[in-house]
Amino acid sequence: MAIFASDGRPLPQPTPTTQPFFDAAKKRKLRLQRCPRDGFFYYPRSRCPKCLGDDWTWQDTNGLGEIYSYTVDRIAHDPAFRAFAPFAVALVELDCGPRMTARIADCEVSDLRVGLPVEAHYEDVDDITLVSFRPRTA
Repeated sequence: MAIFASDGRPLPQPTPTTQPFFDAAKKRKLRLQRCPRDGFFYYPRSRCPKCLGDDWTWQDTNGLGEIYSYTVDRIAHDPAFRAFAPFAVALVELDCGPRMTARIADCEVSDLRVGLPVEAHYEDVDDITLVSFRPRTA
């Protein structure tokens, strides 16, 4: 069953595997899983995607990266996002290694470019905190 925010957007439903990611986001931290052999990985899962080890730990990152690729939704293909159009979704390459897909906040779509330095940004929506990115301020 889908969960929707008070503004109509669909919200993620944390599981035991993903709950630490969302708990950290609520504290304004980007915490990812880190394998002792292969480094950080994202999206949360029960085993390292490279070696299939289960001896990973959750570790905070600096939340910094750069836009690797992006797309702009100018018409809100999903009606739940109509109030946000136009908006950008990017593949962000984190300084710590993995790539994350996320919305780009606080940025005009005309200012976006591949290589743009970004930082993690947190948005409280009802009872969950969503992670997006915005252009770096420092």
